[in-house]
Amino acid sequence: MPPEADSAGTGFSVDLRVPASALVIAAHPDDAEFDCGATLAKWAAAGAVVHHFICTDGSKGTWDPECDQAALVQTRQVEQRAAAAALGATGEVRFGGHVDGELDSDLATRAQIAQVIRELQPTVVLGHDPWKRYRLHPDHRHAGLLAVEGVVAARDPFFFPEQGLPPHRPDELLLFEADEPDHAENAEGWTAAKTAALLCHRSQFVTTHDITDPDDPAQVQRFADWVDAVAVAGGQQAGLAYAELFKRIDSI
Repeated sequence: MPPEADSAGTGFSVDLRVPASALVIAAHPDDAEFDCGATLAKWAAAGAVVHHFICTDGSKGTWDPECDQAALVQTRQVEQRAAAAALGATGEVRFGGHVDGELDSDLATRAQIAQVIRELQPTVVLGHDPWKRYRLHPDHRHAGLLAVEGVVAARDPFFFPEQGLPPHRPDELLLFEADEPDHAENAEGWTAAKTAALLCHRSQFVTTHDITDPDDPAQVQRFADWVDAVAVAGGQQAGLAYAELFKRIDSI
């Protein structure tokens, strides 16, 4: 699926051909929407089947020490499904169930990711860049390693043969949060869908959206403006008006 050439001389390739299917592997509910929501919405509208796999249960996604964590886990699953629907995603939304903050890129979890890739057979896999410098949250690092290593395991027949599934080799791997991105997906016209999906994650308004009053239109608009500003900043790097940026790996 060759992207467009770097016509602007920025060093970025631009826009993969719309994949038949895409799987985003994210550490927590809302990570996918923050990091590649516009891209997923664009592809879904063009006919791609978009799947989500969320590694952790999101149970630490609050600053309220009195929070009912079991209830929060259920809330965040409902929110994630609603966010996927807001993007137009028609694929599966699966949850790995690992405890928030305790994700590990161990062999058993790699097998779990490889099985998901083999079952869903995505053309493109998206995930966190595990090599981002000075990263604070361990779940993002481990989720990134799981995406990379899960792709390797899924493609080769002698990894986890007990799964009884044929190997599957995606065409492309796009890593978000990259320090050195080299691929851009044009996000012009898709930031509204990204914002709508992010606003489905109401439990995260205080912790990640900087919205203390969801009934205050000014706060909601400030958040929408921030989403636009991030896409504009990405576009400036890639010679586009709006963009989401990735490290692209196509030798899989």
